Amino acid sequence: MSNNMSDHTLPSDSPAAAPSRRRTVLRRLPVVGGAAAGAVLLLAGPAFAHVTIQPGQAAKGDYATVDFKVPNERDDASTVKLEVDLPADHPLASAMPQPVPGWDVKVTKSKLDKPIESHGEKLTEAVTRITWTGGKIEPGQFQQFPVSIGALPEDADQLVFKALQTYDNKEVVRWIEPAKEGAPEPENPAPVLKLVDAGAAEQGGSSGGTDTAGAKDAESGADAGKSSTTAAADSTDNTARVLGVIGIVVGVIGVGFGLFAGRRRTA
Repeated sequence: MSNNMSDHTLPSDSPAAAPSRRRTVLRRLPVVGGAAAGAVLLLAGPAFAHVTIQPGQAAKGDYATVDFKVPNERDDASTVKLEVDLPADHPLASAMPQPVPGWDVKVTKSKLDKPIESHGEKLTEAVTRITWTGGKIEPGQFQQFPVSIGALPEDADQLVFKALQTYDNKEVVRWIEPAKEGAPEPENPAPVLKLVDAGAAEQGGSSGGTDTAGAKDAESGADAGKSSTTAAADSTDNTARVLGVIGIVVGVIGVGFGLFAGRRRTA
């Protein structure tokens, strides 16, 4: 009896066992590829997840055009509202949003506890909140909201802009947590604009976000072209990231097929 059973048992390296091994490898490949893709996308996710201000720095005492970049984090809801609070500790004399197709914008001004001076005039009120409504950011998409701001303070190293992102399912994500030096990044960090000396901003090139034309160009809305260039650069950056993720996943699957082919040759 034992001899008959051993006669029907195929050695693992026999030609007859090769189809079984191939089926096992093929069943495992989607699992390996899927796990690798999930891990890569999980690691890449945070780069797209936060509401941010771009460029991330500008020159002290100057005017700048910045974009509030808002990605949709949800798979089953669309972003329908964005509210941005301007820093109350450093009021800005000018804050002018650029029109965004499909979106309505509301600029809210408030009286200042302490007047600020701009172009030789004392201002008793300043823009404290900008609200965009009426549009929609679908799942898997992002939108940029350009604003010309200034003059930027000379006695600060950064400006914090708190933002509220509202979805059409009534969920509100509050991007209001300040980042602390040496501490892990908060779950919902507030957008931060770093302020640097004018020389450092020029050396940084386009990343400085400085409107070198000055206050009168900002007041006349001459920053629209810069915003379009920034949007194109951000879009290219996002595309490169996505293609990088796809390349890694394809590479993992290719390694799996390579192992499979190697086993066939040894069989």
